[in-house]
Amino acid sequence: MKNKIIAGNWKMNKTRAEAEALIKELVPLVADARNTVIICVPFTDLQSAVELTRGTNIHVGAQNCHWKESGAFTGEIAPSMLRELGVEYVVIGHSERRTYFGETDATVLARTKAALNAGLKPIVCIGETLAERQSGKMEEVLTRQVSEGFKDVTAEELQRVTVAYEPVWAIGTGVTATDEQANDAIKYIRGVFAEKYGKAAAEALYIQYGGSMNDGNAKGLLNMSDVDGGLIGGASLVASKFAAIVHAH
Repeated sequence: MKNKIIAGNWKMNKTRAEAEALIKELVPLVADARNTVIICVPFTDLQSAVELTRGTNIHVGAQNCHWKESGAFTGEIAPSMLRELGVEYVVIGHSERRTYFGETDATVLARTKAALNAGLKPIVCIGETLAERQSGKMEEVLTRQVSEGFKDVTAEELQRVTVAYEPVWAIGTGVTATDEQANDAIKYIRGVFAEKYGKAAAEALYIQYGGSMNDGNAKGLLNMSDVDGGLIGGASLVASKFAAIVHAH
């Protein structure tokens, strides 16, 4: 089995002082982890996170970036600005960005390409809503999100991408997909990538599960054959809980 990629998505939480305290607590707890550990923190915490994780096994990610390198885009952050800080990863297309801020498959693609061009490693989120799942459209939605959201991503670029399957109905709700539901959906997604890039590229691709994964259910999810890690929300805000997920399998 692959090692896992465990990424914490802090969302809009933690002041700089709070972030520094959390990172200092987390560093020794995950120091001997065999899995890849990433923390995706608010923009205001990035500099502190990069400095405090230097020389450790913790990688730092941002939660979004723009598709242009500069320009009249008030409030946005360019990928090169993140790289200059020492940021390695960036979350793109999270369901909260799609739901609240007008993110589309087209803008996900544009941000992903810009991040790749700047040398960042995108964590690209896809997933269906409850209504889409209940109406039998899950596969249709996931196929569209892959085909449209990765339209111009080359096979070489795909090697630097992580995909996060996040069923929208399981994010921040406390409802988690069963181990089997998560694995079946990720297996389907891997099949879509196989059609586009070939079986070897799809097998090498890391596809995480995100959606209320916590220290209680992580082991079962991470032991499924197609689940290559987790994108962790609330549980990543508590060092001991996040560390337990990092060490879960």
